[in-house]
Amino acid sequence: MIYIVFAPRWISRKASGGVIFFGMLIFKKLHEYMPGEPTEKRTVVFIDGQNLFYAARHAFGYTYPNYDPLALAKAVCTLKGWQLRETRFYTGVPQAQDSATWHQFWTAKLAVMGTRGVHVFSRHLKYRNQTVVIPGGGQATVLVGQEKGIDVRIALDMVRKARMNEYDVVLLFSQDQDLSEAAEDIKKIAREQERWIKIACAFPKSPTYQNQRGVNDTDWIPFDRQFYSACLDPLDYRKNQ
Repeated sequence: MIYIVFAPRWISRKASGGVIFFGMLIFKKLHEYMPGEPTEKRTVVFIDGQNLFYAARHAFGYTYPNYDPLALAKAVCTLKGWQLRETRFYTGVPQAQDSATWHQFWTAKLAVMGTRGVHVFSRHLKYRNQTVVIPGGGQATVLVGQEKGIDVRIALDMVRKARMNEYDVVLLFSQDQDLSEAAEDIKKIAREQERWIKIACAFPKSPTYQNQRGVNDTDWIPFDRQFYSACLDPLDYRKNQ
């Protein structure tokens, strides 16, 4: 696709009817190639469960993943006037032998999400020894769970659904900058398919939370504690319901 821009001095040097007509013709051709913004914006939401939890913990002080993913997705879409078509949730889950409590928590929470129409994707957390600084200046070795492949899965699904023309807006709940590459690919797809796509990133924001950035190459939608607290899950999966 070739974009041509007329500089003002070109028009002033020769203001004949032919030049004006030619300029209008080019403008019309360019306008035909520019994708129009759809009235109804089909939206697919992608939520990185662990990334969202740690952000909410640092920003708002919550000590466990107490959010309702579908409520958050609906709240942002309603705020922006977007049509929510699908909510997808991704997280690492510890195995029972590594953490029985959190294994039970996530197993129960993901099961309930499925009954609410949320598409869930999970992988086992990998535990490794990690040295940390303890109060007083000493060090200790602790077992830390790490996610492997969650960000890759999110990126692949975002790009795949863009190619299949399944959304006009992709709404991401994550601040993982590795996903900026997927955002770049989606913009390329929009140009190749000559259509309008918005890539948005929603994340917690508070004076106590140092990370004030969304994913690069996306439109940022920071939300405060009041907004988040209106989207809490009424069930506490740390207990047997």
